[in-house]
This record gives sequence, C-alpha cells and structure tokens, in this order.
Amino acid sequence: MTDLKPWEAPGAGMPTKAQLEYQQRRQLGIFCHFGINTFYGKEWSDGTLDAAGFAPTARDCRQWVAVAMEAGAAHIILIAKHHDGFCLWPTATKAYSVASSPWRGGKGDVVGELAEACRAAGLGLGLYLSPWDRNDPDWEHDPATYDARYIEQLTELCTSYGPLVELWFDGAGSEKHPYDWDAIMHVAAEHQPQAMIFNMGRPTVRWVGNEDGLADDPCWYTVNAVGKSIYDDSHEPLPGGDRYLPPECDVAIRRHWFWQPDDLGTLKSVNHLLAIWYRSVGLGANLLLNVPPDRRGLIDDHDAARLREWAAALRERFASPMPARVSQEGTRIVADFGGERTFDHLVLREHLDEGQRIWRHRVLDGRTGDVIVDGVRTVGSQRVHAFPAVTTDRVVIEIDVPAGALDGVEAYATGVEAPPGLETQPRFMSEKIDRAHVG
Repeated sequence: MTDLKPWEAPGAGMPTKAQLEYQQRRQLGIFCHFGINTFYGKEWSDGTLDAAGFAPTARDCRQWVAVAMEAGAAHIILIAKHHDGFCLWPTATKAYSVASSPWRGGKGDVVGELAEACRAAGLGLGLYLSPWDRNDPDWEHDPATYDARYIEQLTELCTSYGPLVELWFDGAGSEKHPYDWDAIMHVAAEHQPQAMIFNMGRPTVRWVGNEDGLADDPCWYTVNAVGKSIYDDSHEPLPGGDRYLPPECDVAIRRHWFWQPDDLGTLKSVNHLLAIWYRSVGLGANLLLNVPPDRRGLIDDHDAARLREWAAALRERFASPMPARVSQEGTRIVADFGGERTFDHLVLREHLDEGQRIWRHRVLDGRTGDVIVDGVRTVGSQRVHAFPAVTTDRVVIEIDVPAGALDGVEAYATGVEAPPGLETQPRFMSEKIDRAHVG
C-alpha cells in the first residue's frame, strides 16, 4: 500500500451524472470512418478529391447498426466530416458534401440515415466533426470566418438528427488555428447538453494517449491540466486534479481507419481484440473500436464476422457471474460468495459518485490469506483481474484509502486466462502526425 492520496488534492475532480452514465453504460462504441477517402484508397486527403467519387453501391446504415449491436456496442460514432472537409450530410455551408456526389442523385444524407437506423434500434449516436478542414481556405487565412462556418455546421448536426451521445473533436492539425471554443461549446451546451465532449473545447472525455486502444495502470480519471494536452511529458494522467475526465481508447480493427481494399491481412485476431478489451474496458476505460464501412457502404463481411467471434468469446467468458455480498471496514473490503466457489476472474466496480478514490489495491484469499492479485493500482468503473483458478468462499480487497468503496464484486469461472501479450501494430497515424488526437 502507499501513502499517496491524490483524491485529497484541493478541488479533486467530481463526475457528473452524464459522465457516470457514459462510464457505466457505454463501455464499448463503434467508430465508423466513412467518406470521400473510402473511395480513393486514402487515409488522409487534402480536400481536393472529386466529390463525384463518393458512390456507395449498397449503403445500408441498418447493417452498420446490426453489426454494432451484435458486437455489444452501446453507440456508434460517425465521421460526419474528416480533415478533408467532405461532409456526409447536405450542409448549407459548403458544396463539398454528399450533395455534390452522384449518390442518391445528390439528395443523400448519410448522417440522417444512420440517425434513423440508430433510433429504430435504440442505439446511441455520436458524431465526429473535424475542426481542421483542408478544403476550406478560410481555416488558414481567415480563422474568424471559418469558425462561424464551423459553428453553423455543428449547429446543423446538433439540431437536425435527434439526441447525440457524444461529440468528437479530433485535435489533428489544429495546433495552428485559434478556435473560438466558447462559441463552439455554446452550441453543444444549448442543443446537446447530455452529449459527452471528446478531447477539445470543454471536454468531458479525454483521449487515452495512443491509437492502440490501450489504457494503463493507474487509469486515473482526474487531471490537473487541460488545453493542448492533459498529459505530462510521460503521457501519464496527473492525479488529484480538478477535472474529472475519464479516458476513451480508440483503435482500428485493421491497420487503417478508412476501409482499404488491400489490408485484410491486418485484421486483428480475436486474441488481439480480447487483449485490447482487457487493457481498456478491463482497466476502467471506455473502448471505441473503428470498424469502417467499405465501398459498398456496408461493414466488410470479414470485419463483421471477426466482431461476432470476439463478442461471442467475451459473452462466453462472462456469461455466469458469481456475485458477492460486500462489506467494508476501513481499508479492508470483504466479498463473501456465500459458499465455496472456484473462479479465475474477478470484476471489481468502484463507487464513483463522489469521485475516484482507490489508487492502489490488492486481492487476498479471505480463507487462507494467500495473495491472488498484487501490484495493481486503480479500480474505476470496472477492473477485471484474471489469474490461475482459486477455490474459496470469500476474498479480501485491501485498498489504500478508507474513503474508497466498491459498488460490486463478481467472480467468473472462464476456464481461460487473459491474453498473455498484445501483438502491437504500428501507430501509423501517430507516426504521420505526432499526437494525432491531441488538440
């Protein structure tokens, strides 16, 4: 145990009801990169690709939603406008949009069709609107004019498509532009006050710091700085701060974010996806997994099948919880299973209503005193521990601060251990633009 008590810092961050809802009920989202780049084999483009190239042949947002729900996702976040400036809705602010494409005779609206499909299925919808717009010369030469146009675009999205669960503001390329974030955030607060705000403006969710989908231990929710980056030079969150900002882990199911015809070989294995889940959701972070529609306008069959395999593996592991009755005295929490149980996983959930408190903990066999899990730190919204199977009727969780508490403890007999390692793929976007998602 340690004497470090970051929660005791003056003004330590407290969560809002919306943040707790996000952490507890929206642990997995599906990211959909789809746009002009999809049809030209590009990851990044400069706003000069011909809009006539946007021509999905069988686009069906209902299929996207069905795949997301089969994967166990709570929401989809669509790239409504990427850095190239091409808009997936018929915006009144510019010509570079689906309205200038041959798709549906220029009358199509991808955002609208996805919003309708999400509503019908009860799936949450979030939208990504890139602040950086390489198609708009005012972005560089007349920031005030550009910001007014950007605010109009955000207003269209916030007022035309129903409730949104998240607004995603990517920081890539934006180091040189002084946005009017007060005015931009006013739109979000007025029209979509319940939406999580990712990364920029007045964020309520922060970038985890990499594009591999990996959180770290400690997975701390409060920071003492915001702005260009909420990380120090070692990319560690700074505990004890006055801002409660839980992390979101974004990662692509293949090497690329937009669908590419030649990268099927980079499709992540089930074990790789499981390892990502343990290192994101299993550490108390939220996971945003990119699964891009192809040139038909559908989720690729291989990607959909891999998602189903992964979801089935998770369901099988966590299908039969063994809940415990939890009691606490000071820094000692006893989880009593009401009889002897054999298990190889424990899921701990921290009580977060007054903020995150547990900085370090360990798990002991309550009958023998043997150490089951040691050398770990935070618990957060969900902490998943995997270990060789033990048989006991209770466990003891020792925490470092008496103000910490757990809302629940569950044991599982999965018959498997957590993936031993992660076949990490290159951070290709981070190599191209340093800290691509940090504003």
